Amino acid sequence: MKIILALGNPGEKYTNTRHNVGFSLIDVYADRLGTAFQAKSKFSADITEATIDGEKILLVKPTTFYNDTGLAARALLDFYKLTPGDILVIHDDIVLDFGKIRVRQGGESAGNNGLKSLHHHIGDNFWHIRIGADSLLRKQIGDTDFVLGKFNADEQKILRDWTAAETIKLIEKFLDGSIEPFSVRL
Repeated sequence: MKIILALGNPGEKYTNTRHNVGFSLIDVYADRLGTAFQAKSKFSADITEATIDGEKILLVKPTTFYNDTGLAARALLDFYKLTPGDILVIHDDIVLDFGKIRVRQGGESAGNNGLKSLHHHIGDNFWHIRIGADSLLRKQIGDTDFVLGKFNADEQKILRDWTAAETIKLIEKFLDGSIEPFSVRL
């Protein structure tokens, strides 16, 4: 069993924000699989299931808010008796340029509060896909307003047309065991 866990904030107010890019990308993958998310309160998450090559896969969007994502991850690991290596996390990274994707297993939080929560609750030996969100606007408005701001139309097009496809390829590599650390740029 594998878990694809996206970071983001619940609620319509946060749709299409930089902090919710993980939710946006996992929604694209769920649509591709033809599955729909359902609320699972015991895991503090919206979850959908799929079976790929005979293996059960959970797609997870925590409802705990971004900074407490580790609570949902811990509940899932405990219930399904999995290890952090069975989880792939998809999240924004405001220190990476927009259009860059970085894949790592383990590593530091780089100031990301969602990753800090995951490290606190499950350790750091999980895979993650960092989606670059940085732009000049961040320096003008500050980090908090930036991550809670929405992508502009050009950025949304790039996310839809390029980033989603690249992320799906990486999810598939994680699921088949061939994922490796690397960076890719638009």
